[in-house]
Amino acid sequence: MLDLLRQRRSIRKFTSRVLEPETLGALSEALLRAPTSRDRQPWQFVLVDDRATLDQLALAKAHGTSFFSSAPLAVVIAADPQVSDVWIEDCSIAAIILQLAAEELGLKSCWAQLRLRAHSDTLSASEYVRELVNLPAGLEVPMVIAVGYPAEEKPGRPRAALSDGKIQRHRPGS
Repeated sequence: MLDLLRQRRSIRKFTSRVLEPETLGALSEALLRAPTSRDRQPWQFVLVDDRATLDQLALAKAHGTSFFSSAPLAVVIAADPQVSDVWIEDCSIAAIILQLAAEELGLKSCWAQLRLRAHSDTLSASEYVRELVNLPAGLEVPMVIAVGYPAEEKPGRPRAALSDGKIQRHRPGS
């Protein structure tokens, strides 16, 4: 697992190679195995591999989603806030599980945050994507993940670049 974390980077350029059915099955299983608070499973996932829909996902918000136009797969992560009060956290866990599973399968990915972002003056990015993929009203779409074979290479971050100052050890009485 640590090796996957060491090599994982967000990739925004993908080849046109289609993901194999067994790869889609493995990614789907990984999503469904993601832990959720109290096992409420408030999430739903939509696998999008239709080129026209991927191109429309690239327009979900003004900045930060254009890479969907080169991805062979997007995973829309949605949830029902009425099912769990920690739906955002549950979706975030599913997203990183998906990204690590993709990495293990030789794929790369990039996360696009939609929550609290606008698609237009009258429509949120979450609403835009929910309507685009025909999810029911009431579901929120906090993020979408692009997945595919990389068309660019980025090395993992070296250990020396990590911010050790972000970690502190608790010492009772100190």
